[in-house]
Amino acid sequence: MPDLLHPNKRGYELWAAGLNPVLERHFGTEEDETPKEVIALWPKGVPAPHDKSLVEKSEVGPRDGPGTVNRVTNVAEPSIKWYPAKGRRPRTTVLVCPGGGYNKLAWDLEGEEVAEWLNSIGISAAVLKYRVPKNREGALQDAQRALGMLRSNAEKWNLDPERIGVLGFSAGGHLSATLSNHWRKRAYPKMDSADDVSSRPDFTVLVYPAYIGTPDFETADDFSLDEEAPPAFIVQTQDDTKHFPSAIAYNNELLKRGIEVELHTFPTGGHGYGSRPSAYPVSGWKDLCGDWLLRR
Repeated sequence: MPDLLHPNKRGYELWAAGLNPVLERHFGTEEDETPKEVIALWPKGVPAPHDKSLVEKSEVGPRDGPGTVNRVTNVAEPSIKWYPAKGRRPRTTVLVCPGGGYNKLAWDLEGEEVAEWLNSIGISAAVLKYRVPKNREGALQDAQRALGMLRSNAEKWNLDPERIGVLGFSAGGHLSATLSNHWRKRAYPKMDSADDVSSRPDFTVLVYPAYIGTPDFETADDFSLDEEAPPAFIVQTQDDTKHFPSAIAYNNELLKRGIEVELHTFPTGGHGYGSRPSAYPVSGWKDLCGDWLLRR
């Protein structure tokens, strides 16, 4: 008697073929072992403020949660680490800004691992190694320069110049929001043709952003929004009480201006989880964000 309940060999093959894209979406594809290109931002010299005496160092240590994090500091030579997505058509591209309080960079947790996830959903990424410690002006210069370099090299690097955005965590979220609202004028003297194109991101992703809001959910005195700020996607947990007002304040200011914004708040999950899975529902932010990015 024929088995009408279970699929035959061909049926299983079709089932697997349909499941593969879902698995890749959630768990990524096989890791690409190709060394990633590191591109210097300032080949003709880093503009002031710049401490040439800094010696970059990297330290792997514990974090607030399972696993470790590689923290990079004393960055004197800013760069981007380039993660091109596979495919022939021009790609959506994201400039990734790790956090670390403008003192260090959570390089793997909020940088390299995020770029690998973006690659897994067909999006190119550039991880920004910006100047730290304590150099917010230099960090903005680095972010503006990086965005301009991506856009000016769109054809060479197979990018869509109208689909280049920024994604940042914590202090990197503050930097991403600052870049998204301070793009009309470069914060440094022109170096080359990369500084002729706009440094305005086409979209902004903020994950537990810092330093934007006050405890009463207003924007901080030293933070201002542009009337043409890009659309934004924001992720925040309520138990991250120190940073919760920043997410809400930025969301509210975009709404006042009629700018598209998608805000996702979760009751628990804390701060500094990056893109790693956890027992908290907030770890599903990548799926929500991935859907949003692919609609850009």
